[in-house]
Amino acid sequence: MQAASTVVLRPRKAPILTTLTLALSLALPSWAAETPKSAEAATKEANAALLKELPFADKTSFELAHKGFIAPLPATQIKGAQGNLIWDPAKYDFIKEGAQAPDTVNPSLWRQSQLLNISGLFKVTEGLYQVRNYDLSNMTIVEGKTGLTIMDPLISAETAKAALDLYYQHRPKKPVVAVIYTHSHVDHYGGVRGVVDEADVKAGKVKIYAPLGFLEHAVAENVMAGTAMSRRASYMYGNLLAPSPTGQVGAGLGTTTSAGTVTLIPPTDIIQKTGEKRTIDGLTYEFLYAPGSEAPAEMLYYIKELKALNTAEDSTHTLHNTYSLRGAKIRDPLAWSKYLNQALAMWGDEVEVMYAMHHWPVWGKKEVQEQLSVQRDMYRYINDETLRLANMGYNKEEIAEQVKLPEAIAHKFSNRGYYGSLNHNVRATYVLYLGWFNGNPATLHTLPIESAAKRYVDMMGGVPAILTKAREYYKKGDYRWVAEVVNYAVFAEPDNQEAKNLQADALEQMGYQAESGPWRNFYLTGAKELREGVKKLPTPDTASPDTVRAMTLDMLFDYFAVRLNREKAAGKHVVLNLDFSDTKEKYTLEMVNSVLNHTEGKVAKEPTASMTLSRDTLNRIVLKETTLQDALAKGDLKVSGDQQKITDMFASLDNFEFWFNIVTP
Repeated sequence: MQAASTVVLRPRKAPILTTLTLALSLALPSWAAETPKSAEAATKEANAALLKELPFADKTSFELAHKGFIAPLPATQIKGAQGNLIWDPAKYDFIKEGAQAPDTVNPSLWRQSQLLNISGLFKVTEGLYQVRNYDLSNMTIVEGKTGLTIMDPLISAETAKAALDLYYQHRPKKPVVAVIYTHSHVDHYGGVRGVVDEADVKAGKVKIYAPLGFLEHAVAENVMAGTAMSRRASYMYGNLLAPSPTGQVGAGLGTTTSAGTVTLIPPTDIIQKTGEKRTIDGLTYEFLYAPGSEAPAEMLYYIKELKALNTAEDSTHTLHNTYSLRGAKIRDPLAWSKYLNQALAMWGDEVEVMYAMHHWPVWGKKEVQEQLSVQRDMYRYINDETLRLANMGYNKEEIAEQVKLPEAIAHKFSNRGYYGSLNHNVRATYVLYLGWFNGNPATLHTLPIESAAKRYVDMMGGVPAILTKAREYYKKGDYRWVAEVVNYAVFAEPDNQEAKNLQADALEQMGYQAESGPWRNFYLTGAKELREGVKKLPTPDTASPDTVRAMTLDMLFDYFAVRLNREKAAGKHVVLNLDFSDTKEKYTLEMVNSVLNHTEGKVAKEPTASMTLSRDTLNRIVLKETTLQDALAKGDLKVSGDQQKITDMFASLDNFEFWFNIVTP
């Protein structure tokens, strides 16, 4: 998944990680906000046209999604220790298999949501099982010689435990002897403590496998830009929307994200290159290292004895993101394509089943070869066609508007843009190669949107004139233009509820037409916040205890530097020596010129101050489980030199406000 990133809400004193999930309790707006509206005629026409374009009569995907079914998910809700709802298996019961799509849902997305709602424990092949729809991702269980190998233990410890419990109800209760993280997104490792005890990992009873760079990227994504990603993820996954035909119907990659305890146990065995083999509990695994594809650190692998290929998230039943709308580093579609081609070359002649960490498997050598080859061609086409048109002088918006996938690719449901979209993937590919600037100097130094909006509004004759004209376009079904032009009115007059309501109406119709789950969720969440405002709900923290403990000191000090308030630090020069009593590491931190640098192994000869402490004490300070003063009083921290300067340094670190505005200034 983009993966990303979940957000679980907790009190400030007990922060929990993530950038995918928001467990929210919504307050009523202070005014009588408009409720969701019905589909306009233009939306009904657009959705009806798609019904004629795609082969909806083909039910093969439904047959495959049901294949191997053993047992349904238990009907009971999963709740946390405080009674908080973590997972509701009945949340999408309104999406009935075989039912016609409502006017307010794109029929192709509705079909995908019907497939995602097929839940439970499934047998993939002899000795290999999956639990589906107990979270955004699948949990896969392999029966080895002595025990179980768990692949990608979901987002939350609670859902991962429930998934394993369901398996144990129908299969022998063998111990877990290995865990595999296919990649560095939180929906593929966050539930690990629900299936293994860290004491068993440290004792060598359980091994944890992951690709090179896993820990670095898992931490960087969820901490360095964690607040911004998490806030945007609340839009991408529709966590502020009620599940309904006018609200959230799923995320295209899975139904939704769980809202439990996100955990992390560092890997014990790193896969560094393609061709590496491991014997894991009596079975032979061969790996394909695929960095820079769907995640910065990712791997595919083949179990020789089962003739089973795990494609992680590089081949699923959707066009994936080469750029995630929650915000993430752009992914390389050319590399992605070549990894799929390499998988075909390595295992295509013998594979019998392909399963991924989302969606349902593909059975049969011919069928697997077709799935891999057509998705290989899809990502290659996005790369090559974007560059072809860029070299002809088109900019990213022009290219995104005209690129269409070849019919042989586009008419296969597994290649539809349920999670990614062709439009935003093409734009991302342009930026990957050529950056954000389109070459036209008029766009090189544009005004900030709020400043530009006031000028646009002035030149267009004021907000009333804009709204009068925009309503005419709305009646024509030109919702894209209405949303764009009325956005200027909203940013020029952010208290103008009439303008916000009109923009919300346009976004809502765009959401009803969107084939991509994230696009729908962005549009409908934007409409909701335009109508109701931003709710100041309990603030999540994207640095969880497990994540902070897993960070190297280099990572942690880089995070401090990101948080440094430049104005508070202006004119201050502090040199701080740090001596970690337990790890024997030494660092020098220097705050100067409104930046914070750190150097490992260096001890400044004339520091402003020096601190001696354990890494655990620093972790507890970062997690706000203690303070500098309390640690000093208890003797957990020893300070020499100018203590006030240390206080000044830490006082210069910002705490990020989560509920920043997105659709308003």
